Amino acid sequence: MAHPGKLRTEFTAKDIVQEVWDQLGLPAEALGALSLPGDEQSPTVPSSFKIGQLAQGAIATSALAASSFYAVRNGRSVPRVTVPLQHAVAEFRSERLYHLNGEPTPSLWGPLGGLHPTQDGHVRIHDNFPNHQQGTLWVLGLPQDGSVTRDDVSKATWEWNKVDLETAALESGACAYALRSYEEWDALPQAQAINPFPISIRKIDDGGSGTATRSNTTATLPNDGDKCLRGLRVLELSRVIAAPVAGRTLAAHGADVLWVTSPKRPALPALDIDMSRGKRTIQLDLDDEVGNDKETLLELATTCDVFIQGYRPGSLAARGLSPEALASRNSGGIVVGNMSAFGPKGPWADRRGFDSLVQTCSGMNVSEAAHYGAGEEVARTTPCQALDHAAGYFLAAGICAALHRKASDGGSYVVDVSLAGVMKYLRSLGQYEGRSGFDDGGGLPLAVEMNPGLFETRRTGFGELRGVRHSAAVDGFAPGWDEMPKPLGSDTPNWLLPRN
Repeated sequence: MAHPGKLRTEFTAKDIVQEVWDQLGLPAEALGALSLPGDEQSPTVPSSFKIGQLAQGAIATSALAASSFYAVRNGRSVPRVTVPLQHAVAEFRSERLYHLNGEPTPSLWGPLGGLHPTQDGHVRIHDNFPNHQQGTLWVLGLPQDGSVTRDDVSKATWEWNKVDLETAALESGACAYALRSYEEWDALPQAQAINPFPISIRKIDDGGSGTATRSNTTATLPNDGDKCLRGLRVLELSRVIAAPVAGRTLAAHGADVLWVTSPKRPALPALDIDMSRGKRTIQLDLDDEVGNDKETLLELATTCDVFIQGYRPGSLAARGLSPEALASRNSGGIVVGNMSAFGPKGPWADRRGFDSLVQTCSGMNVSEAAHYGAGEEVARTTPCQALDHAAGYFLAAGICAALHRKASDGGSYVVDVSLAGVMKYLRSLGQYEGRSGFDDGGGLPLAVEMNPGLFETRRTGFGELRGVRHSAAVDGFAPGWDEMPKPLGSDTPNWLLPRN
């Protein structure tokens, strides 16, 4: 249900926090420790969508949840959490705002992707990964010798109907979705299957007293001036933005995050540099039947508190890494955080997808273009990857809420967040009328980017990095990232601190 006494279309960021907080079942008194400077309903970025409220609300929920977990496991009061609006908006664009060795962020997009025409509309193709690009070219009957241009792709997509191409692309391992209106999306069974709230938590096992309690967590518990999640062990298997944001957020509050990637998958330096802040990085090949990589991962999973995964649903379960299998191996209990494109229910539950594609297939791009009113423009993307970032912070918040339950009741939990679920929630907040969101929200991004107080400069394994600081402040603590980006696989597969 909506926040008492208010429609969602009237929500400020504080209302978002309170509604999600209530849904997570966290103690209501903790909300009194929250401060949100700049919280208002006015447009904050050039968009018809209420991205500023979502940014401030999602980041604040994650920080307050970390602080609340600190309080319950240490028998303290919840420290005050402050998240300013401008800083939250900047953090939602962090992968676009960093400078490495004085150079701005390189392009995040593949050369052939984007919107292409079909006989009955358009499709959006995602080609950031080489395997997705190869699958697209195969479906379209185009050569894979590097000679294909975007115009060649558009000529080939013109021979298809949009849903037929969407289906063929997904079946071939490519990633393309039809451009739909709200009406077309709402008519799909998948639209009806998505939960009305962006976070869901379920208990999957009653065993284990929980590594979150004072008696059996690591020897080093957080003290004033440290971080709220110090000593928490997080194993993260992910790529791109949404799930990595969740791990990065937990790391900002002190968790020991081991980011696991595959040596067989390409690096994405433009994203990896920003998303790896706070994490140690290891590479393991789960398909190698000769080496010990899978056993190494299972050992880490047996001794971690949190397991985050952002791969296509079912892919890790097929390798013996389902939530139930992880819980059965972890005697202390575990929290599994699942990030997916379309959620755990519905006919699209096992589909891969990315922020830009969920915007495309769900009607967001069509509605954004209609509000902007730019003549022939049929689709318009939002000015940041709002679904990715909000999903990441919401997953971090859900994980902290599950740890909160685990500390009192024991057991193991699964937390589910999806890009489509965040889309549904963002849409339910309403949109600014006409062009008002673009006209009134156009100045803040420039003001944010010119504010040096929102950035920090650090040495990394790639040189000097100037990036957006974490936007949450916690009284008596120092949120931020201890580890800085380095080449993938630079660290050893072990935990930093021993357990009692």
